Amino acid sequence: MIPKEKIARRRFCAGAGHSRIARSTTRRARCGFTVIEMMIVMAIIFILIGMAAGMYQKSIQHAREAVLKKDLQTMREAIDNYTLDKQQAPQSLQDLVDGHYLRQIPVDPITQQPDWDLHFGDTVITPDQTGGGLDDVHSKSSQISGDGQPYNSW
Repeated sequence: MIPKEKIARRRFCAGAGHSRIARSTTRRARCGFTVIEMMIVMAIIFILIGMAAGMYQKSIQHAREAVLKKDLQTMREAIDNYTLDKQQAPQSLQDLVDGHYLRQIPVDPITQQPDWDLHFGDTVITPDQTGGGLDDVHSKSSQISGDGQPYNSW
């Protein structure tokens, strides 16, 4: 059995294949690290990994929010352009694709689905417009964004 005072001095020696008890300062300098030193280094590494993972998640959320804002802006511009060109509001997002105002219906980056909350109204952009239809689009997600607003209010 190893005495308690010698357990703290146990070191892992490189090349030895097993642990040895260091008895002199020259031998101690040749051996590796103590178990406590290794545990401290491992704890620091885990803390840094945890911080990096948190920053990564925030950057992913920020990127999804930027894509959502851009997609909403693009679809709203396409709705306005369709309404001005055809003198009638589109009845669905598919009308925008069929009319070549959008290449495809974008996927909501928050819900990961191509479904959107469509707002239909009787808003008239020009005097020649013949009727109402799709006039706005929102995300279907009720999650809260980084700035504290729900995504479906954008």
